[in-house]
Amino acid sequence: MPLPPPPRTAREDVIDDVHGERIVDPYRWLESDTSKRVGEWTDAQNARTRTILDALPQRPAFASRLRELLSVGLLSTPRPIAGRIFHTRREGEQKQAVLYVRDAVDGADRALVDPNALDREGLVTLDWYYPSPDARLVAYGLSRGGDEMSTLHVVETATGRDLADHIPHTQRSTVAWVSSDGGFYYTVHPAPGSVPPGDENYYRRVRYHRLADDPAKDQLVFGEDRPKEDILSVSASEDGRWILFTAFKGWAKSDLYLFDRAHPDRGLATVIEGQDAIAEGFVLGGRLWVRTNLDAPNYRVVSVACESPDATRWETVVPEGKDVIESFDRTRDRVAVLRLVRATSRLATYDLRGKDEREIRLPSLGAIEIVAGEHDGDRVGYMFQSFTQPPIAFVANAPIGQAEELVRLRMPDRLDVAGIAVDQITYASRDGTGVTMFLVHRKEVSPTGKIPTLLTGYGGFNISRTPAYSAGVAAWVEAGGLFAMPNLRGGGEYGETWHRAGMLANKQNVFDDFHSAAEALIAGGWTESRHLAISGGSNGGLLVGAALTQRPDLFAAVSCAVPLLDMLRYQNFRIARFWIAEYGSAEDPEQAKWLRKYSPYHNVRAGVRYPAVLFTTAEGDSRVDPMHARKMAASLQAQSEDPESVVLLRVDRDAGHGIGKPLDKQVDDFADQYAFIAWRTGLDLNGPGMLGQR
Repeated sequence: MPLPPPPRTAREDVIDDVHGERIVDPYRWLESDTSKRVGEWTDAQNARTRTILDALPQRPAFASRLRELLSVGLLSTPRPIAGRIFHTRREGEQKQAVLYVRDAVDGADRALVDPNALDREGLVTLDWYYPSPDARLVAYGLSRGGDEMSTLHVVETATGRDLADHIPHTQRSTVAWVSSDGGFYYTVHPAPGSVPPGDENYYRRVRYHRLADDPAKDQLVFGEDRPKEDILSVSASEDGRWILFTAFKGWAKSDLYLFDRAHPDRGLATVIEGQDAIAEGFVLGGRLWVRTNLDAPNYRVVSVACESPDATRWETVVPEGKDVIESFDRTRDRVAVLRLVRATSRLATYDLRGKDEREIRLPSLGAIEIVAGEHDGDRVGYMFQSFTQPPIAFVANAPIGQAEELVRLRMPDRLDVAGIAVDQITYASRDGTGVTMFLVHRKEVSPTGKIPTLLTGYGGFNISRTPAYSAGVAAWVEAGGLFAMPNLRGGGEYGETWHRAGMLANKQNVFDDFHSAAEALIAGGWTESRHLAISGGSNGGLLVGAALTQRPDLFAAVSCAVPLLDMLRYQNFRIARFWIAEYGSAEDPEQAKWLRKYSPYHNVRAGVRYPAVLFTTAEGDSRVDPMHARKMAASLQAQSEDPESVVLLRVDRDAGHGIGKPLDKQVDDFADQYAFIAWRTGLDLNGPGMLGQR
């Protein structure tokens, strides 16, 4: 179909001297969020994008099917606390997830916090929640429009009555209750005006709040002298005596400190500080329990008496093994340990000496994100899912290793699970490193060299990509496409060594792993470049942006969501200084060299035939600034006069990074992305898949 030309974008060169190198930035003016000029330009881009995407014949079918597949809902890990069980769940046409409480394992769920009742448009989101140790009260955060700028509230569990306590600026907060009758420690960002403009997203600190007191008078208790980029969290022992402060320095290092409220004159005890390692944990029974990769790249579980908690006294309870310890928690007398084996989950419990291993059987190969132990009881909560199984919440009896199903999201209508195959292969990256990759497809789909294929990845921040249920993947696969997801370096699937092999100066390894995944799919006879699309969001948006500029010949289409793309200036926007520990910063001469080498925005070249691209972003994104997508779209649109060139920009005016996006917006967003990919890869919705049978 003939495409309308992109809006005219003025080129206004700004010249930067980056450690002696002259860097031209022609679209600096598109960084201004509040500019009327940028707003009008965005409106024009959105209008053109809608004209093109709304005309795609694939879009109505994808929108209809995605609504069905997304309507199974969302489910979080159940938390057993003091005889009650808490979890969040969204079902059917609900726009947002609801916080439920169950007063007994065999009891009924009761809605405790329902954001859907607070906003008819579904734009209010429950961001997080922390029950008190006796489960009488729950602190929780609400935000609007996906911006994650939470306000802390407190609800009474038995009655559902909200207390008067409201604390703003608590985005991504952690809360440590001392008691239901007293108060809690919590992490909070500075109020606007109390720090230089733009720094409101940093300087996270820990304060203490006594119930019914004025939050403006809450005592600052930790973090005052720490770097503004430290990510602080806080937890407390069940009796409120011991307070554990954690300061993460990126995703590879952390410091731990312990405070004894019974002896405040002793000050903070240092558990671990200045080590090139991660340590995180909790206090139970007078002992500190920690998961750490100190001297153990695949992690180990250690324990130490709170009175003398420094690392020299740690006792290893569950030693490091060949498989990564991804998470752990405690019950009254067991340790629950979650491992990853070739990027799939295994769950087992041990006694407090690390003996008597008992595996908790899972429904199939799939994924568990975290485990939640009942510290004064025997139960362990977890949520299981796979590529073909929507989430199921379980509660296991830790001493005997038996699990009971708590909540199961319904299976979507007409999803032929028996007809879908999930395979895992290993391919060689550019330097010979073996990389695992999941392949999902209908069983009758076999390598023909022409299968429309969607390749996605992440590769960063120690985040593992495991077999999670995805409405988009299900829709793509049942329509006859192949979905591929490699476990790239930079992730956490194979321990800290794997993570560090894809961060800072090693970031190119991630891109090489991704390019090699595409080449392996082609060499394996599945597809070819004209049928191969890539997609990624956030750090995954950087991934596909780098793939776009480094290997434009390899792909037919790119779906690039909420991306980082200008890597020389990224650290100046939103919360991006938190990520310097992962990427580096152009403020450093050596780091600027490697960032300049792969920064997608700085590697767009005139006259190159790039694959079709759809950039999606949101003005309410509190994490990644939408300027990245705006500038990159403008640059790509300007570099080619080829009428067949397709560069689209979709900017959501009332959404954020993706967290808390209501159902209707999810359907619209995913329908745009999958229709675009189907269009450019030749996926036939009139073929044997369910989309063709509607």
